Amino acid sequence: MRNLLQKIVVIAIFLNVVLPLCSQTKVDALKLYREKKYPEAIAACEAELAINPNNMDSYAVLCWSLVKNKQYAEAEQRAIEANKKSPYDVRIMEILGEAKFYQGKNTGAMQYFQEYVSNASKGGDLGTAYYFMGEIYIKQKKYQHADISLSMAVRSEPLLDYWWMRLGYARENTGNYESALTAYNKALDLNPSQADATRGKARCTAALR
Repeated sequence: MRNLLQKIVVIAIFLNVVLPLCSQTKVDALKLYREKKYPEAIAACEAELAINPNNMDSYAVLCWSLVKNKQYAEAEQRAIEANKKSPYDVRIMEILGEAKFYQGKNTGAMQYFQEYVSNASKGGDLGTAYYFMGEIYIKQKKYQHADISLSMAVRSEPLLDYWWMRLGYARENTGNYESALTAYNKALDLNPSQADATRGKARCTAALR
């Protein structure tokens, strides 16, 4: 009887003291990521994946953190690993696009960004995907394609002056100076010190004279 009572006491202590302490000390990887503590977020995700190798939330935060920490090759490797486990996880598609983009693997990056915009629901991170697609088209000198992609990007995220400036640049290179001016002016409305937009506006104004 005494042994039974002792076991009950131990279980009660565990449930009321130990478990609450464990939950309090559990590291929140997503919170660390949002606080821009990328190395800490990476470590937390690796710990989570050691316990559950199929946790796609952990993979997503891990890969986001690796990209933000400029560990692009490792981000690509881990995202490929995650993609094999869950081929239709759109978060992994998008991060594969980014990881490849930053390594100059533009063809592969474009493939994943296109897959992402085809599969992601309205909203999400579509603006970012369209922005990167626009940048790839600019590198390929496909300026009309870049205009379309960057127009979609600013429609999704209309308050980013850099994106408006890049849209102006794409339009300028198609010879559509009036439309380019509209984009450059929007960039300057958002950020009057946007130097590239100022120079682009001056070029387009001169071309229209």
